[in-house]
Amino acid sequence: MLSASPSRRYLPSLASLRALEAIDRLGTATAAADELALTQSAVSRQLQVLEDQLGIELFIREKRRVRLNKAGERYVKDIRAALEQITRASMHLHLHPGAGGLSLAILPSFGMRWLVPRLAHFATLHPDVTVNLSTRLTPVAFQSEPFDAAIQYGAGDWDGCHSLLLREETLIPVCSPNFQNGRAMTGAADLSALPLLHIQTRPDAWRSWLEAHGAPPPKTAGTRFDQFSTITQAAIHGLGVALLPDFIAEQELAAGRLVTAYDGPTRSMGAYYLVWPKDSGTNAALQVFRDWIATQSEDEDGLPR
Repeated sequence: MLSASPSRRYLPSLASLRALEAIDRLGTATAAADELALTQSAVSRQLQVLEDQLGIELFIREKRRVRLNKAGERYVKDIRAALEQITRASMHLHLHPGAGGLSLAILPSFGMRWLVPRLAHFATLHPDVTVNLSTRLTPVAFQSEPFDAAIQYGAGDWDGCHSLLLREETLIPVCSPNFQNGRAMTGAADLSALPLLHIQTRPDAWRSWLEAHGAPPPKTAGTRFDQFSTITQAAIHGLGVALLPDFIAEQELAAGRLVTAYDGPTRSMGAYYLVWPKDSGTNAALQVFRDWIATQSEDEDGLPR
């Protein structure tokens, strides 16, 4: 038997709630009206209707300016979270009209080298769950992007999210065999004077690595790259020495395309995590994927836990 629906008084119109959220975020009724494609007077009417319906004043009106009072500030936080949840649910339904879909944002190199080789195993165990992958170099904004979860690099402390450690990272200094020939690399300090290749997502990686080995900081700025795939190719073609995660470097080292510039791996300050919003609710596909990927997480030696 279905329960009775809530009183209409406590179910304001979506138009009024959108006007409330917009004026809080944008600061003025004029800006809110522009975003919502309404007139300023229409926005003002929506706000008045909302106050009348709730029986509570939410705004302080000063001449031509409207701003939220304390009650309005508390209320809009809950409303914004509810609107974001509706948006995510609608995006998910649009992408996955049937059951069993999961939208996952991944870091390009980690996804290609670590996750994708394992997905065939997941597909065998759970053929009813489709995992759709998109690459992202920066943390996902779950409130505005249609993702159920993401694989991200960091310390595991993203606001409003749960996280599951997948793999810690060890950095290895590597270069091409031709680049190494004729260059003295007997100690970490020798690397300071060489052309060093940098990755945008780890701007202090070389400085930290050299400091950990008692070596001076880099003597030149060095070339910067936005992805590990490009910095790896740059190292292979002799542009300089790169600090690569071990899961990327090991394949190139085994193939002889790269060699270790100095035997001194260093644990990175971050690690790779599966991240998902705390308010994800009962997403069955996410729960199945999360339980599976937990069995694939690795210890510091790169072995399954």
